[in-house]
Amino acid sequence: MLNNVQNYFKSFLFVLLILPFTGFSQSASESTYAFLNLPYSAREMAMGSNFLSIYDHDISLALSNPSLISSKMHNQLELSFIDYFAGINYGSVSYGRTFEKLGTFVASMQFMDYGKFDYASETGERSGNFYANDYALTIGWSRALSANLFIGANLKGLYSAYETYRSFGLAVDVATTYLIPENKISASILFRNIGTQIITYTSDTQEALPFEIQAGFSKELAHLPLRFSVVLTNLQKWDLTYSTNFDEQTSTFTEASTNQSSSIDSFADKLMRHIILGAELKPIPALCLRLGYNYLKRKEMAIATRLSTVGFSWGFGVHIAKFEFNYARNAQHLTPSANYLSISTNLDQFFSY
Repeated sequence: MLNNVQNYFKSFLFVLLILPFTGFSQSASESTYAFLNLPYSAREMAMGSNFLSIYDHDISLALSNPSLISSKMHNQLELSFIDYFAGINYGSVSYGRTFEKLGTFVASMQFMDYGKFDYASETGERSGNFYANDYALTIGWSRALSANLFIGANLKGLYSAYETYRSFGLAVDVATTYLIPENKISASILFRNIGTQIITYTSDTQEALPFEIQAGFSKELAHLPLRFSVVLTNLQKWDLTYSTNFDEQTSTFTEASTNQSSSIDSFADKLMRHIILGAELKPIPALCLRLGYNYLKRKEMAIATRLSTVGFSWGFGVHIAKFEFNYARNAQHLTPSANYLSISTNLDQFFSY
């Protein structure tokens, strides 16, 4: 049995080692299906991220980290809805099911609705309307290699429809989580959105997926109901600083690296752009308070003369009767914040199977 576990682990590590060399290093501006990197869990957003390593059988975290899937997610149902900006809405629904010989699976459907648009000529004459939407169907699975080590994967079918333009793609997430229960520590690493477009929007344009490597660490204090979380993002690319320049002759934006200095300040700035900090406090069993800080978002979106709370996020979770409610808000700019709502329950409380 031990040899089998070791062989599984070695094979998984080999896959993790070769994946970074598959040619994926695109930024968001160079890839398609960017909706995949948005946070769908209100709990994750409240802690400033779209990925967590917390192993407490919360099905809302399984969509972003499949190695957290466990048998205790059997018959859990979770719904998320985000009232985004400019009439854009998105959300997801997830359901967990355990099969005796196959393990536990979590099926999720994500959607992003950009709303209705008007057809208009160059003179402003309107002639009907059209819609734009993104969808992803995800099947997640996890396996325990030992009492402390778990691996997981998501298989995603992707579909986008923008007016008459259509695209279909396939992607995979792979992740591993390691637990130290006696110290209340968990750590994860994730390789997100490994895949390709199968049907492209146009015949002459093949776009990459938003591949990303993330790692997370969480620690719950021994004598205080407080948990800290650290998430490392975009580990496949060191320098996340950039500026956009507008070319008046070609009417296009170009991206150029900035902060080329090797000074300590420049190094610290580049390092912090990869780090997201979060915390959650549980003063009573039925209530959880959360706070997050995203340095990269603050650097990119804040206005120097009015920093406000850009980059900060907050939220709470409450357990009422048979339901778990999670709510979050984050300041992405000086405009009003988006609202994130997640509701989960276990259907075993209502039906017997």
